[in-house]
Amino acid sequence: MIIQTPTKFFLVTGASEGFSKLNSFDCALLDSGIGNTNILKMSSILPPKCKRIEPLRLPYGCLVPAAYASITSDQPGEIISAAIAVAIPERDDYPGLIMEYSSRGKKENVENIVRKMAEEGMKVRNENIKDILIKSIEFNIKHIGTAFAAVVLWD
Repeated sequence: MIIQTPTKFFLVTGASEGFSKLNSFDCALLDSGIGNTNILKMSSILPPKCKRIEPLRLPYGCLVPAAYASITSDQPGEIISAAIAVAIPERDDYPGLIMEYSSRGKKENVENIVRKMAEEGMKVRNENIKDILIKSIEFNIKHIGTAFAAVVLWD
C-alpha cells in the first residue's frame, strides 16, 4: 500500500489572481494553505471513522490525498465559485461521501448544488446522513483567477 488509510480530514478554500491560469491555480492553493504539497486528486470517499480536524500546516512536499473542485477564469468582472461537501453517515463503520462542484456565479449556488449532490450520493447508497459539512469560496476576477475548495485527508 502506497498510502495508509487516512484517519483525519479537514476542509480548505483559497482563491487568487495569477500571471497565468496555472499561476492563479498555484496561488489559490497557497491561499488555501496546501500550496507547498503534492496533491493527489482522489475520488470522493471519506474513510469510515475519519475525524474532522482543524487545518494544519503540512510538511513541505508531502503527498496529500484531496478531493477538490476548482475553476479558473480570465474574464474580468466574472464571479467564480468552488465548493466541497462532506456527507457524514449515521453509522460509524460506513464511509462518508465527498462531493465537489465549481461554477461561474455566486457561492450560494454552488453550495446548494454540492449539498444536493451529497444527499443524492448517500441516497443511492441507502445510507442515512448524520451531517453535511460544506465549505465554499467566491472570487471576482480582475485578470486571471482561480477559486479552489478541497477536503484534505491526513493520518
